[in-house]
Amino acid sequence: MSFDYDLFVIGGGSGGVRAARIAASEYGAKVGLAEESRMGGTCVIRGCVPKKLMIFAAQAGLMAEEMRGYGWCDAQAGAFSWEVFREKLDAELTRLELIYRAGLSRAGVEVHDQRARLAGHHEIELADGTRKSARHILIATGGRPALIGIPGEELAMVSDDLFVMDKLPGRALLVGGGFIACEFATILAGLGVDTVQAYRGDAVLRGFDREARDLATLQLSAVGVDLRLGLTPVALERAGAGIRVTFDDGTREEFDAVLMATGRDPYTKGLGLETTEVRLKRNGAIEVDEWSQTCVPSIFAVGDVTDRVNLTPVAIREGHSFVDTVFGARPRKVDHSVVASAVYLRPHELATVGLTEEEAHARGAVDVYSTVFRPMRSMFAGSDAKVMMKLLVDPATDKVLGCHIFGPEAGEMIQLAAIPIGMGATKAQFDATIAVHPTAAEELVTMRTPSRRLQALSGTGLA
Repeated sequence: MSFDYDLFVIGGGSGGVRAARIAASEYGAKVGLAEESRMGGTCVIRGCVPKKLMIFAAQAGLMAEEMRGYGWCDAQAGAFSWEVFREKLDAELTRLELIYRAGLSRAGVEVHDQRARLAGHHEIELADGTRKSARHILIATGGRPALIGIPGEELAMVSDDLFVMDKLPGRALLVGGGFIACEFATILAGLGVDTVQAYRGDAVLRGFDREARDLATLQLSAVGVDLRLGLTPVALERAGAGIRVTFDDGTREEFDAVLMATGRDPYTKGLGLETTEVRLKRNGAIEVDEWSQTCVPSIFAVGDVTDRVNLTPVAIREGHSFVDTVFGARPRKVDHSVVASAVYLRPHELATVGLTEEEAHARGAVDVYSTVFRPMRSMFAGSDAKVMMKLLVDPATDKVLGCHIFGPEAGEMIQLAAIPIGMGATKAQFDATIAVHPTAAEELVTMRTPSRRLQALSGTGLA
C-alpha cells in the first residue's frame, strides 16, 4: 500500500514533537503532525514551564524576608503586578512555541493546526474533514485536568486556567493534595492571595515518601496556606461575583476563585479509537507494550495518554525510542523503573528517585539513612524550615534503592543522585565520595549509620 505519510503524529506536545522531528530529520520519514491547540503541549504552554516561572515570582517575598535576616534592613519585595508578570509570561511562552514550530519546519514535518481523530488503523480524519493515510500513527495527546463530579464544578478553574487569569483572586480555594495542588497553593500564597487548600487525606502528596510528605504538609502551613486536611467540597454555587462552596462537614464559605487540582485523565475522548481495535485501560489510558505499541501493529502511543510515568522527560524519551525502533532499526525500550521527579514547593522542594521507604519495606528488609536539620542559610536568617536527606539501602546487597530530598533546590540535587542510583550504586560507593563542604547535599555521602533498620514484613517472602 502507498500512504500519504510514513508517520502521522496526533498531538504537538513534547513527546509528539520529538518523535516527529527525529523521524523526519534523522531518518528521512515523511511526517505529518496535528495539534488542536498551541504547539508545545501541556508542559510548555500550560504546565511545567509557566508554573516554574510563577514559582520564581512567588519566592521574591521570601527572599526579601531572608535578606532582612542578613542585615539588609531596608530590603522589601514591593508590590507584585500580575499584569506585568503575565505579559512577560505570554511573551516567553510564545517564544518557546515558535522554537518548537521552527524545529518541525526545519525537519520537514507537515503541521496541521487542527484536531485530528483516528478513522481506522491507517487513516486520520482532520477537523476540516480531510482524510490522510499513514503507515504508522503515533498518539501523543497527553492528559487533561480531571474533575471530581460534584454539583457546580463547572464554576471552578482547572490548572490550565491559572496562567490566563485577568487578575489574581483575593481569596482562593485549591482542591486536592497532589503536586499540582500543592505547587499552586504555594504560588498563590506567595503572590499575596489568601489561599485555602482542602484535601481529603491526612497528609499531602500521596504516593511520595511519608517522611517527606509530613515535612511538605508542615511547610504549606508555614508559608501561609490555610491547609485543611480531611475536608472535601461537595457543591459549588454562584454567590454574586464569587463562589460559595459547601464542604462535606456541612460548612459553607465564599471564595473569589476555586481551582480544582484533583489529578489528570488521559486525553482519549473523541479520538476515534472506536474505529480501531486499540484497547484502553479502565481509566481511559491507551494500553501499550514495552515498545509503546498498541494491540494494533500500526498504532503507537507515548506520554501521559498511556498513563505510565506521567512526566515530560519520560514522554520525550518514549517518543525518541519509538522512532529509533520503528524508523532507525535501533530497537530501544524505556526503563520506567528509576525516574527522578520533583515537586516545586517553596522555599523547599521535594525531590525523589527510586523506592519510597514504604515501598522498600514492603519488598523486604531495608536500612534507612535519614537526617533532618535546619540548613545554614535559612537558620542564620531566623527560619525554622527543615531539610531532609534520605537514602534507602538493601542490607543484603548494599544497593541504594531510593533517595528523597526535601530542601532548597532539591530538584537540582536529585538529577545528579539519579545517575548513580540508576547505575545500581551501593551505599559504600556513596560513602567513598568525598563531601563538598559546606553544602546540604554533603549529607548524602556522610550518613554512616542507619537511622533505623526495618525488618522484612511477614508474608513478603523476603523475611
